[in-house]
Amino acid sequence: MKIMATSNNKWRLTKFPFLTTTRKRVETVMLCNCKANMLMLNSKKANLCAAKKERIQLPISDDGYRISEFLSHPFGIQAMLNTKTLENFEPIDANTYRCFLPKVQLLNFEAAPVLDLRVTPTEEDCTVEMLSCKFQGSEIMERQNEYFSAFMMNRLTWSTNESKPFLEADMKLNVTLEIYTAPFTLLPASAVEGPGNLMMQALVDRLIKLLLKQLMQDYYEWENQQIVDDEFLDSLLGLKPSVFLVERENLPPKLFNGFLYSYYRKLT
Repeated sequence: MKIMATSNNKWRLTKFPFLTTTRKRVETVMLCNCKANMLMLNSKKANLCAAKKERIQLPISDDGYRISEFLSHPFGIQAMLNTKTLENFEPIDANTYRCFLPKVQLLNFEAAPVLDLRVTPTEEDCTVEMLSCKFQGSEIMERQNEYFSAFMMNRLTWSTNESKPFLEADMKLNVTLEIYTAPFTLLPASAVEGPGNLMMQALVDRLIKLLLKQLMQDYYEWENQQIVDDEFLDSLLGLKPSVFLVERENLPPKLFNGFLYSYYRKLT
């Protein structure tokens, strides 16, 4: 910036470079804010959805099925969460869990989806709801959490009293994306929703089949582990504490956990 100043009754030209630099900075900030506001004004929201209902027939069993008991058991809850595919999971409260999926790396970016899932088992059904979905990892990936939201619900029902027992899953997935980058902002939201819905439907179709298959495998595994019958339970409860501790050391962990669960059910 230049300004005229007087010295000994004469005018001279004086420069103030810091004022010019400051003005440039202000103009740059204003330009960035203007661009950001324009992006937000031009942003659109795409609503993606997919749903699938799948039923499998259960083999006729003379001993019947204990699906309700299984889904109320910790093994059953872990089966509904599909913990075998998770990196880790931790309880948040009595029926809500934070699930950490394995990291996914793309070029120089990596992200690990983190889901908060609520499992609600009853005598008639078992429902899993996704309360939150966030990305953890690279800064640019975590920034995407501001531009999307997702909701998922999977309701499992069954019937074991009919001549054709079955297990049925009803899954719904909804995702809302904020479109804020060119050239997608120049397109109608339907241009994103069309292919997006196809991809999500293919994902849900695949997931629901894998879920039912894995769930039945986990059920049969759990059922085979239920060798702690009432007679065996009564014999354990009749042991002296010192003898029981010795027996506890000889029991496999899963068997001992089954004993504790059976003991709790007997008390209640």
